[in-house]
Amino acid sequence: MVEANFRVERDSMGEIKVPEGVYWGAQTQRAIENFPISKLRFPGRFIRALGMIKMGAAEANMELGLLDKKFGKAVQQGAKEVMKGEFEDHFVVDIFQTGSGTSTNMNANEVIANRANELLGEKKVHPNDHVNMGQSSNDVIPAAIHAAALEATDKELLPALNELHRALEDKAKEFNSIIKIGRTHLQDAVPLRLGQEFGGYASMIKHGIKRIDRTRRDLAELAIGGTAVGTGINTHPKFAELVIKRINKITNLSFKEAENHFEAQGSKDALVETSSALKTLAVSLMKMANDLRLLNSGPRCGIGEITVPSLQPGSSIMPGKVNPVVAEMVCQVSAKVMGNDATITVSGLSGNLELNTMMPVIGYCLLESIEILTNATLVFTEKCIREIRANEERCLENIEKSLGLATGLTPYIGYDEAAKIAKEAHERGKTVREVAIEKHLLPKEKIEKALDPATMAGLKKEDYI
Repeated sequence: MVEANFRVERDSMGEIKVPEGVYWGAQTQRAIENFPISKLRFPGRFIRALGMIKMGAAEANMELGLLDKKFGKAVQQGAKEVMKGEFEDHFVVDIFQTGSGTSTNMNANEVIANRANELLGEKKVHPNDHVNMGQSSNDVIPAAIHAAALEATDKELLPALNELHRALEDKAKEFNSIIKIGRTHLQDAVPLRLGQEFGGYASMIKHGIKRIDRTRRDLAELAIGGTAVGTGINTHPKFAELVIKRINKITNLSFKEAENHFEAQGSKDALVETSSALKTLAVSLMKMANDLRLLNSGPRCGIGEITVPSLQPGSSIMPGKVNPVVAEMVCQVSAKVMGNDATITVSGLSGNLELNTMMPVIGYCLLESIEILTNATLVFTEKCIREIRANEERCLENIEKSLGLATGLTPYIGYDEAAKIAKEAHERGKTVREVAIEKHLLPKEKIEKALDPATMAGLKKEDYI
């Protein structure tokens, strides 16, 4: 075996070997060796946020006369390249690390410093003194999580949810006049319109959008400027304002300095709140996906009132079988988001005094939830919802067989008599209509009127399909 080539790097703890050709340094290498826990790493969205913060910090410190412009411009260029994803392979620290995320912050500082020195042709930019000037991991990491989460929510998740909402509203209109049987407790109930069911789904997503949108205000607060414990030690009073101004210019969003730095660093309530809104959305999506699976069940021996797209063979042993794979995917994503929310909740309540030391796992889980919900929503919309078709004949057939139709007789003959008709129809294998006509409890015309599914579902007779 050929031994890899190394270079020797030094930090406050002494010398350590670092592989040749990498941009990270001593502190990152120590973290690599200390935390061989998983293969989980911060996503590109988070690395982009770190790059924005470091670029904004360099600009702010130059403007304040604290950072030599020669060094500052090199740091800016390195940070810009990090932001663009050019060094993602060099962000190698495991998610399960020091709870403040110091190792990842230093990973960024070292990569940017080494790139800046490469640009300068001399090793004079220091990861702490120059790249991390006016900062602490304790304010950089929460600021990066907030920035990454808000940008992903604003530019990816909410647009995807709006598309899903529109698709569901379109289906609600398309299916407005299709009558079907309702079900409560998974048992036959009274008729409703298929469009009303889909209108309910559309409303669920609309409410989910509102819940997520409400979290944007608190996500917009950035902890940058608080440094170690929230007091802002070792940073200029105008530093945070200038950094955030730069971030807003890049993102076209409206970030602001944290209202209270001690809250912003000691607690992670805004992230817990955001995760809770995502969990609620996941609950809605799973309910909807499972409903569609039930309504699509069969196709011949189940409910079969709708048909979802056939996308791939459904069995390795049963020829011709096709499964509702997209809905199943949505359920799995939803379950993962709920699990992430449990992790974030426990992590949020694990803050002690002036710092929460569970930030890396909070950031990872939150950004993962946003990403997979975004992708699942896009696929759900395009490969399922937009292509759903109503099986009108099956809907009408199920209505006629339903014992729930007996509810229409109640105003005329009373609950008890209507219940007797439903029971007899069930025992004899007949429809409620057939038994009611046989019993001569009402004139046939009145029975037909009472048992008209369109009327029961709120449609006029001429609108009935």
